[in-house]
Amino acid sequence: MTTADISTRESRPSSDHFVDLAGTRWPLYKIEALAVGFVLFVAAGAVTQSMQVAVLTAATAAVVTWWARRVYYSRTT
Repeated sequence: MTTADISTRESRPSSDHFVDLAGTRWPLYKIEALAVGFVLFVAAGAVTQSMQVAVLTAATAAVVTWWARRVYYSRTT
């Protein structure tokens, strides 16, 4: 008879870069990206009073922050 040797242990990075939100571990880079996106959305909306500019600026900043911080945290663990 053949059996599968499946490991149930997860290799998790250190918990230094995680935040517990409602019982779920969120990587810190996601929260940082959302915060940057929100701040820039409000700032760009107040300055330009154009929803299109505010949304595109915030989305671009959030994506760039998301990936840059993700790469940074993956290299520091």
